[in-house]
Amino acid sequence: MTFGPEILARTLSGPNVEDKQGQWWQYNSRSDHHSKVACWAVLFDLLNSSSLMRTHAAEGKVAFGINRKLNDWTSNRTKNLDLVVARTSEEEGAKTVDLGTMADKFGIKLTPAEQAKLDGLPTSPVGVAGSTVLVALEAKATMTAHVRALPRLHDELTSSFQTIHGDSNNALAVGLSIINYSDTFLSSDLNKIPGQRVVSTHKQPKDTLRTIAKIEEIHRRSGSHDGQRGFDALGIIVLDCTNDGSPVTLVTNPPAPQPGNQFHYDNMINRAAQAYDSSFRHV
Repeated sequence: MTFGPEILARTLSGPNVEDKQGQWWQYNSRSDHHSKVACWAVLFDLLNSSSLMRTHAAEGKVAFGINRKLNDWTSNRTKNLDLVVARTSEEEGAKTVDLGTMADKFGIKLTPAEQAKLDGLPTSPVGVAGSTVLVALEAKATMTAHVRALPRLHDELTSSFQTIHGDSNNALAVGLSIINYSDTFLSSDLNKIPGQRVVSTHKQPKDTLRTIAKIEEIHRRSGSHDGQRGFDALGIIVLDCTNDGSPVTLVTNPPAPQPGNQFHYDNMINRAAQAYDSSFRHV
């Protein structure tokens, strides 16, 4: 059982990001809050799904890092990844935080059952994430102007796995695409003046279907052994978010990927957990 999509929708339903004019938004493209919440939810589900990752965290072998800079030595390119699982180290590096601290920091909204799950997970050591990254998580959202955003979405996700595997071919690259299925949307960029209300409209389901088709073009790989670069696990969450203060809801019917589809969130979690268990037995 996974919890991430519901956690993401519930958390984004509240006011999360304040703009320069003092207005609060559920989603603001100038902020990475939504990406951090999504990656936290993925890591939460991964820890619940992978007994080996839980063991590594309990034994202090791995730590969690936020905004971890990775270096693609083949192209001399660097990129900050939202969240990583890395070997613990005494060396200088990115400071780490445990999952509970991150939940407070990001304003994660949990049900009592989810909080109980979190309380039952081992606490990752707070210290330094070493140079050996085991898992790197990246989330990208397409909330409005879907078609215009497609090249950027494809390029940003592609550059993520290229940087991850340019840093370490053995690291697992996990990607998540968040797609908005609402018919209308209030963009923080178009509504900078308090009291202004410029409403963007979408052509649904066409816009969501085209975005999903673009995600399907992104390269995946069967494992580090195949010598290629690509996501080891890639999932899609479809939300209905008008960004006007009304609740954000999770879309489970088509065009959202259905259970069994390779891009369904549960499939992404299962694939990432299985890859971790088979790849890092000797950590």
